[in-house]
Amino acid sequence: MSRHERIEKKLTGIFAPERLVVVNESHLHAGHHHHDSDHHATFDGTGETHFRVRIVSPAFAGMSRIERHRAVNDALADEIAGGLHALAVEPAAPGEKTRW
Repeated sequence: MSRHERIEKKLTGIFAPERLVVVNESHLHAGHHHHDSDHHATFDGTGETHFRVRIVSPAFAGMSRIERHRAVNDALADEIAGGLHALAVEPAAPGEKTRW
């Protein structure tokens, strides 16, 4: 199963979203420098390292923007620990205006 599929499965299982869009944006980051404890390298844009998550879920009702981001990050903690380099999160509760 790809990281993209795992992200969708985890977020669907935890948040039961009304809408969920997971976008692999890794190719947009080609040429960027990545730093980690082992090396410094220029990213080639391949793989599944940069994602954008657009999610509308009743679970976010009454939560602040920071709480929503934390909830998504917590749900994907093992992906982050396993090489997910960047995660952009656009969370909303049902009825809230989204830009997408």
